[in-house]
Formats: sequence, structure tokens, C-alpha cells
Amino acid sequence: MEEQQLKSILEALLFAAGEPVSAAKLATAAEAPRAEVQKALSALASDYVAHGRGIAIEEVAGGFQMRTRKEHAAQVRKLLAAKPPRLSRPLLETAAIIAYRQPITRPEIEQLRGVDSGGVLETLLERRLIKIAGRKEAPGRPIMYATTDEFLELFGLKDLASLPDLSEFKEIQRAVEETNTPPIESVETHPEDAVAVPKDDPETSES
Repeated sequence: MEEQQLKSILEALLFAAGEPVSAAKLATAAEAPRAEVQKALSALASDYVAHGRGIAIEEVAGGFQMRTRKEHAAQVRKLLAAKPPRLSRPLLETAAIIAYRQPITRPEIEQLRGVDSGGVLETLLERRLIKIAGRKEAPGRPIMYATTDEFLELFGLKDLASLPDLSEFKEIQRAVEETNTPPIESVETHPEDAVAVPKDDPETSES
């Protein structure tokens, strides 16, 4: 398959998906070798930058995704008349603890925070930023929590190894809130500085 044809196919797949898609899944759908897909994705991403496109292709949450350029955040937000949701201090604090200490139990989280975290954990679960990661082999077998791919997508992280130093985490969240826009043609919003091209069936997030 010629590279230009493969790039066209990958562009269509990423636009249709609306969420991060792994290179393996893209290779299967495109019926092309993974190495060729990786090369074509890199070339496609470079094309977008070289031509000053309003869309970028980025590697996020273990996959590739079409995202709006952060410098157009204000205009897109104005068009959609929507404000990006913000994580409250308790949500951000708890999410950070889970991200850096996972898998971690509720008692361990509460010991670090010094307050009851049941409601916060429930909200994070509802927003799909964390997930249940089994039970700890300890008295009472408490539930353990870990972050999700949605968490990585939210903060524009490639993987957990890309987590910044803990001291930088709040600065990133502040910058994210100030520059992010919601996905184009979607009522779903994500507090990132670059956002996904729309899904076919968007869901409404909490604000």
C-alpha cells in the first residue's frame, strides 16, 4: 500500500474513532503492517504541523488521537459557548495520590489526605478517571484503585511513565484549565490544552 493512501486511511480512522487508538488496532483496521502504520502516522503528524493545520495528531493514553491545537482554544470555546470543567481541589488531590501511589486503597488515601474520601472516589469513578484494580491481600481485603486511560487522556499523557514530578502536577492542571477547549461538535468536555475530534455518540460530562 502506498504511504499516501495509508495516511488517508489512518486519518479517516482517527477522525471516526474520536478517542485514542493503539497502533496495533489501526494496523488491523488498515490491513497494513504495524511498522508502516507507525511511519505513516509520524508523516501525517508532520504534515499537519508543516501546513499549519488546526488539528494535530498526538500520542495519548497508549494510542493516537486527533486533537484541536491549543492555540485555538479560545475560539473553539467561544463557538461552542462552553466552559471546560474543572477538577476541584479534593478531586485533583485524590487523583494525584492515586496516580503516584497506585494501586492504593481508600484507607491509604484517607491516611494521606486526612479526611474521608468516599464521595471523592465515587465522583472519580463516575468520571472514569479511576477504576477498581482488585482487592488488597490484607484484613478486610480493601478495594484498590488505579487511574484509567481517560485519566491519561485528560492530562494529555502518553503513559504513566510520562507523569510529571508531583510538584508540577498542580501547575499542569492550572494551565490545562486556562487553555483547554471542548471537543469540536460535541457536548463532552475535557480539561486539556488540546482536545479530541468528536465521537459519533458523545456523552455529557460533569462540570
